[in-house]
Amino acid sequence: MPFSIVVDRVSFAWPDGTRVLDGLDAAFPAGRTGLIGVNGSGKSTLLKIIARELAPRSGSVTVSGEVGYLPQNVPLIAARTVSDLLEISGKRAALHAVESGDVAEEHFTTIGDDWDVEERARAELDRLGLAHLGLDRTVGTLSGGETVMVALAAQLLKRPDVLLLDEPTNNLDLDARERLYAAVTAWPGVLVVVSHDRALLELVDQVAELRDGGVRFYGGNLTDYEEQAAAEQEAALRTVRVAEGEVRRQQRELVEARIRIDRNIRAGKKAAANNRAPKIVANGLKRKAQATAGKQRTLHEEKLEEARERLGEAEQAVRDDAEIRIELPGTEVPSGRTVLSLALARPLPESRQETDEDEEFVPLETLVVRGPERIALLGRNGSGKTTLLKRIAAGEGAAVPVRYLPQRLDLLDDALSIIDNVRAVAPSASVNEVRSRLARFLFRGERAAQAVGTLSGGERFRATLAALLSAEPPPQLLLLDEPTNNLDLASVRRLAEALGAYRGALIVASHDLPFLETIGITRRLVQDRERGLTEV
Repeated sequence: MPFSIVVDRVSFAWPDGTRVLDGLDAAFPAGRTGLIGVNGSGKSTLLKIIARELAPRSGSVTVSGEVGYLPQNVPLIAARTVSDLLEISGKRAALHAVESGDVAEEHFTTIGDDWDVEERARAELDRLGLAHLGLDRTVGTLSGGETVMVALAAQLLKRPDVLLLDEPTNNLDLDARERLYAAVTAWPGVLVVVSHDRALLELVDQVAELRDGGVRFYGGNLTDYEEQAAAEQEAALRTVRVAEGEVRRQQRELVEARIRIDRNIRAGKKAAANNRAPKIVANGLKRKAQATAGKQRTLHEEKLEEARERLGEAEQAVRDDAEIRIELPGTEVPSGRTVLSLALARPLPESRQETDEDEEFVPLETLVVRGPERIALLGRNGSGKTTLLKRIAAGEGAAVPVRYLPQRLDLLDDALSIIDNVRAVAPSASVNEVRSRLARFLFRGERAAQAVGTLSGGERFRATLAALLSAEPPPQLLLLDEPTNNLDLASVRRLAEALGAYRGALIVASHDLPFLETIGITRRLVQDRERGLTEV
């Protein structure tokens, strides 16, 4: 099988010495590959190395053809335009210069064969549901989801041979996700996607799992992978049970052999004393008996050690992925208490169209939250969900302590360690208390002293959540903006379990419908730029 990407003994570590990859070998075939693994296993780092965004400390990567790369966090420079993000501003400027009569040679060199670049750009934006975006619109006016989709359009415009996508559905609304799924399905080249989005991973041809420093490939999509992994896990557990039984059997036989040997030695001593054999003969018999006993004892000890080694090998084959243990503050809110009363901006009358459905979409004039309500905040990208959450996070209308987890996870200081970041928001906690809290989020020992700027997306989420939940005073109103972004599947499950036990009020902006179902949502609000905030 021809391989499109070959990773040969690649090692990588951050400047502070934190090792991410160590002698990794992998070969990615043609087709669509879903790259999965627990947070911090090195998935994003591997994509960056393949895309030449990072240089490995040792080893090499060979790629067949041109590479396109969509990072997990698209750089947001507010003054840049959609055209800049599409990387076509230079060609557009040259085209406009030629159209105005400037026939300088450098313009033709810049344009090359891309005389239709503007038409292709607009067609790509339209295909991704972004026809409303002008090429000169600034990035600062785009939502997070719109920015991701424009960045994806930029890669599709390049028509690379190999396309790398890192958590591409983060921040995308349901419509945008469907369009991305369609683009992935139609992609004719090689594609490697890192994602926790189950629907996206159902579209791949094979799953590559980065685990324990190696990559293993499974044919088929996520469902096929889970079935194969479950079968392997069951087989590994059976092997462990058999190996444990063998260890117990060898332990019994060793004990029985020792008892038998001691009994024989005592009997031999008694017989020697009764027979009154010459001393030289008695000593010879004694040495022979001891040698025989020693051989038997050694034989049984070797068998026991071999059984223990087989058990160790069997246990290594069993999946034992560590999962975060989220303990939310026990801040119960009485059912009748008002936690939030926020006056909302009314939609512009001229932007609304009279329809038969108007009565079903009466906009709220005031957002009132009472007791431990659990509210799902829905709406398309760019509809104003994040803006609304930021108003609440700033204290507008809040009657209780509020904590906010933003989409871009920019609450922490990259230059400080995880410990120092948590201590900054929980000054009364001792270092040992902070370390104990961080251990629940899988930051143990030296990992807790790691600089935040070196963390992966999933690790950064865990560190931010740890700081958020350790803050003083603890939150009675929690605001979460796309909280499942960057999390592996196991961590999403644990987060849902923890939120299910939280007794405070909760407002969650998310497009992850399965996640919302698991946390017991009691109200659903839809944010729309024209209609305002409505309840459904």
